[in-house]
Amino acid sequence: MLNETIAVAMSGGVDSSAVAGLLHRQGAKIVGLTMQLWNQRRLPEMAVEGGGAGRCCSLDDVYDARYVAQHLGIPYYVVNFEQRFEEQVVKPFIGEYLAGRTPIPCTLCNNFIKFDQFLEMAEGVGAAKIATGHYARIDFNGESGRYEMRKSVDRAKDQTYFLFGLKQDQMARTLFPLGGYLKPQVRELARELGIPVADKPDSQEICFVPNGDYAGFIDAYFREQGIASEQTRGDIVNTDGQVIGEHEGVHHFTVGQRRGLGIAAREPLYVIATKPAEHLVVVGRNEDLLRARLTAKEVNWISVDAIRAPLRAEVKIRNKHLAASAMLYPTADPNRIEVHFDEPQRAVTPGQGAVFYAGELVLGGGWIE
Repeated sequence: MLNETIAVAMSGGVDSSAVAGLLHRQGAKIVGLTMQLWNQRRLPEMAVEGGGAGRCCSLDDVYDARYVAQHLGIPYYVVNFEQRFEEQVVKPFIGEYLAGRTPIPCTLCNNFIKFDQFLEMAEGVGAAKIATGHYARIDFNGESGRYEMRKSVDRAKDQTYFLFGLKQDQMARTLFPLGGYLKPQVRELARELGIPVADKPDSQEICFVPNGDYAGFIDAYFREQGIASEQTRGDIVNTDGQVIGEHEGVHHFTVGQRRGLGIAAREPLYVIATKPAEHLVVVGRNEDLLRARLTAKEVNWISVDAIRAPLRAEVKIRNKHLAASAMLYPTADPNRIEVHFDEPQRAVTPGQGAVFYAGELVLGGGWIE
């Protein structure tokens, strides 16, 4: 590793900065690259008080990354991926919401930008591998001939749920140096290395939606682009099909949502489904959210080859979801998997990821239909 150049994806946060510092201390030849993904001056109505502290990829983060690179004395470049990011992350994000699904932009960014375009850019500066601050682990299994992904040692910070789209060739050229650390150890390492951002708070929000209002972002983006918003107002109905209210657009709702429904009821109501073609939002009781099965499409297998027989696994349907025991069943379409849970799960949400685990091993994952 010490004889090859490693491009470190530097976001300006403590994690990626610690990665750069750690590899530098180990004597690796490294170069820092920061991806400029979204112009934070766009859509000023989406800005938050204080400049958006807590979001990732802001201009302040770029300045911090450059400062850390100067502190370490390593080459540093900012690469502009704004156009690619808008085409492959932002627009699909909007399209998914309008189609009644709940997308994961961070996974889209990983699939199409960080482990695709970034790897190409790294090659352009002579780097054989990239390193990021993700909390995950990659190993090579000599018996199977496959790269395997495992959960990070710090389970609270584990990010494997967002990495299920990585391909074998990408994993072969990727390093996750923090996978064996706990977050407090990373901060202590950063302090030990004199990293200027050692105590910087972690980012929380999606970079292009700093205030967390996804529906508001879609409306603002359409105004900026001069696109007339489609007529999305419609009815809120119960599970019997009775109209009990009205809404301003299905993109304001996601499965499992309770707050902001705008209707009064004797018992708590939750969004059970959205039907964009009919402009309907279906609400019901908590028990109506339970689902025993799901279908995952565009499945990517990581630590194992595509399955040809039923396989037992634990399945996560959201990042914070406690993985649930299930059986995975192959279908006639090799890119689709049927998931049958041992116990029904709450709020199985179209557009989210279904990630399959065998203990700490990440088997693969796909998108919930």
